[in-house]
Amino acid sequence: QVQLVESGGGLVQTGGSLRLSCAASGFTFGNYATGWFRQAPGKEREFVAAIRFSMTYYADSVKGRFTISRDNAKNTVYLQMDSLKPEDTAVYYCAARQGFSASTDVDGYDYWGQGTQVTVSS
Repeated sequence: QVQLVESGGGLVQTGGSLRLSCAASGFTFGNYATGWFRQAPGKEREFVAAIRFSMTYYADSVKGRFTISRDNAKNTVYLQMDSLKPEDTAVYYCAARQGFSASTDVDGYDYWGQGTQVTVSS
């Protein structure tokens, strides 16, 4: 059974940091690209960051503030979020995509986690 379980969300003040984790099971993690997406109330789900092998990709809105990484030995992908802003408030989802390339497209991913809430207060 494929599972992606996010953790690490919470409430933080503007300028603060959080580290999200996503633990994967039920599939060969090393064969998949992984990504983070987010969805704010009333908005569509949007791309945040993705990683495949050593290649990383970021949305312009988080570039320089967020860092995606993964530990294949632990089947886990991380999202380090620094200099957080109120506009970063959203439910954050991790996703996995089989293949050799990452994607910034929501429809490009095969598996999704249940999401973790991140709230940045002003």
